[in-house]
Amino acid sequence: MKKIIYGMLLLFVAISTQAQDKISKNAKYIFEVNGNCEQCQKRIQKAAFSVDGVKMASWSLETHEMTIIINEEKCSLLEVKKAIANVGHDTKEVKAKDEVYEKLHACCQYERD
Repeated sequence: MKKIIYGMLLLFVAISTQAQDKISKNAKYIFEVNGNCEQCQKRIQKAAFSVDGVKMASWSLETHEMTIIINEEKCSLLEVKKAIANVGHDTKEVKAKDEVYEKLHACCQYERD
């Protein structure tokens, strides 16, 4: 009888430990991304979702804030910022290459630092 109780207790601890691990893998970040219009919004969000591990990505046209939820075991925040820069949009840490930025539509070109 004691073996069954200890076995059930061990099983319960193992299951709760795995559930906690899944919660801690996902992280939410908010950061600024330069852009001007709805075309920019679609491009920025598409670039973020192109990174494996991005669960949610939303860029606000009004505030220029990008909100993402990522699985940190599959990707990093820096990888997401690099993907966004690769389509022509700057963040504070990663700047888009000039030749990529210059290919953006005229309404999408923002004032760069």
